[in-house]
Amino acid sequence: MDNKSSILIENERDALHILPLELLPLKTTGLKRARMIKNAQLKSVVEVFQDVHSGSGQLEVEDLPQEFSWDDTGTNPDMVLMRKVASMPSYDIFSLRVALRQININVNDHEALTLSPNMNKELAAYMTDFTRPLILQIYGKDEDVKIETFEDVVSLFRDPDVKRALEKLKVMAERLGIKPEEVPEFIEDYGDIFLSLSYYRRCLDSVEPIITSFLEALPSLRANYVLKNDTSLQQTINMMETKINELTIQITGRFESFERGTQNMWDDISAEKFRKLQRVISSYHTKLGGVLCALTVKMDAWNRLFPNAQSGSPQRRAEFIMTEMRQGMDRIPDLEDDAPMLAALA
Repeated sequence: MDNKSSILIENERDALHILPLELLPLKTTGLKRARMIKNAQLKSVVEVFQDVHSGSGQLEVEDLPQEFSWDDTGTNPDMVLMRKVASMPSYDIFSLRVALRQININVNDHEALTLSPNMNKELAAYMTDFTRPLILQIYGKDEDVKIETFEDVVSLFRDPDVKRALEKLKVMAERLGIKPEEVPEFIEDYGDIFLSLSYYRRCLDSVEPIITSFLEALPSLRANYVLKNDTSLQQTINMMETKINELTIQITGRFESFERGTQNMWDDISAEKFRKLQRVISSYHTKLGGVLCALTVKMDAWNRLFPNAQSGSPQRRAEFIMTEMRQGMDRIPDLEDDAPMLAALA
């Protein structure tokens, strides 16, 4: 496998909107070579080819029986599976783990439901807030412990070379109510749940500048002498501005809520408390992934055509908003306020 292919696969593993169909237990060989994506209209479509010059060749899920000569009664197992997968709001690995488990789908390659090594390394900075309190619990403030990835954290517990750390591991095991040899596995679970939050936070940080650029472009479209009397356009602009602002506020608030609920977790940790936290955070994966996937797909589509304030005429921007940007906005889930959540984490 050449470097280009390897990079492409790693990017797919890290993406919110791409699902390589080779992961699924499909029987149709031609379909397994394709991938499902969320397009600019937030539709789940099968992408059979993608090329810089030719563009993206996309098939609607309901067109698959004709393409692959299936029966059209809805009983074809591949068609049943594809309809289920098409309804998922996001294809990031954390959402997929939850969604595939819920519909009893076993993936062909569990390794593929992990982030790429490059992404894991990139998320190390995001993991600091979660890992530092844990390391301090074991090694204290005076130890010079080098951490670059969460795997480094786990290795500290698998092969501790500091006598004090060994003693504290026993104390931690007692507090957690587990055996000392079970601590590394517990820490891996801890790392994975917070890796998911770090991943989603990184996705938000990546898309926020484009959201800001998009919102900053709207006032000039409102004021344009040709466009200001286009009632449908003006209503669409108002709708999109309101929806995107609301979603950004909701998801930012959700991260702040998680951070408040977990910042003192290691002061009074127990296995039961962590498992409760794990269940609560996991239950939000599909919602977090769905909102971030939608925002990312929409903003990426805008950014490709209008990467700066000088790109495209007002009329071209207005046309794109009306034909592509507004389509599918009603498919984006709301992260409704959930008052009991913090109590569940406490």
